Amino acid sequence: MKALFDKVSFRASAMVTKKYSTSFSMGILFLDRALHKHIYAIYGFVRFADEIVDSFHEYDKKALLDDFREQTWRAIDQGISLNPILNSFQHTVNEFNIDRELIETFLFSMEMDLDLSAVSTEEEYEKYILGSAEVVGLMCLKVFCYGDQQSYDHLRWNAMKLGSAFQKINFLRDLNADYNQLGRVYFPGVDMTVFNDSVKAEIEEDIEKDFKAGYEGIIQLPKQARFGVYVAYVYYYRLFMKIKATPSNTILSKRVRIPNHNKYRLLVSSYLRHSFNIL
Repeated sequence: MKALFDKVSFRASAMVTKKYSTSFSMGILFLDRALHKHIYAIYGFVRFADEIVDSFHEYDKKALLDDFREQTWRAIDQGISLNPILNSFQHTVNEFNIDRELIETFLFSMEMDLDLSAVSTEEEYEKYILGSAEVVGLMCLKVFCYGDQQSYDHLRWNAMKLGSAFQKINFLRDLNADYNQLGRVYFPGVDMTVFNDSVKAEIEEDIEKDFKAGYEGIIQLPKQARFGVYVAYVYYYRLFMKIKATPSNTILSKRVRIPNHNKYRLLVSSYLRHSFNIL
């Protein structure tokens, strides 16, 4: 039965999410249960595409990404894929009428990662942020709004800014690995040989603005989605505060983390704020 295969597919996406991201998984748990499988499906799709360009160095990454793109469109058109990650994703895309332009914009940003010089100007940086983060936020927003186009249009800008904030924090957190291992620099005009606290502070000021806009959107989300997204926001904001307090030379030499026991403390405090309606 197709229903059983779909169930197995969604479970595969959930497993991928839990294995790759404890913080994202934690946020999903506090969404309305009906939303879980669809956000897992989006994350699984995004994670696999990202894995192609970030990890499979001994393979032809362009060929793998091209094949993944073709399989994605075929899955959406046919309403099925024997790849369980793509099968769950097509189910969510078709159920919530997720715009194909969002998917293509995301895949284009993954293609940019194949070229180490692809993000060298402000325009390219904004294009990469749009594709790698902002449109992912919009895919999730489609689910959060249960297909209500008016709510989606109203919160669209805020969702994009929240996705942008999360991605830029990832860039700072992963600066060491991206630069020293993959040879990537995502911040345009930044010479990594003279990366200092002043340059870092300029990037952080930009992130702070995105966070503010993102938070304004969170408090307007439907109740079924609000707390789960708020949990992700709280985790990333605490990570941001830790990065701000870390000197630039340390950021370049190691990855800043939030220990799991601290994540659980953040969860408890977030739950209390949510319960007393003081977000």
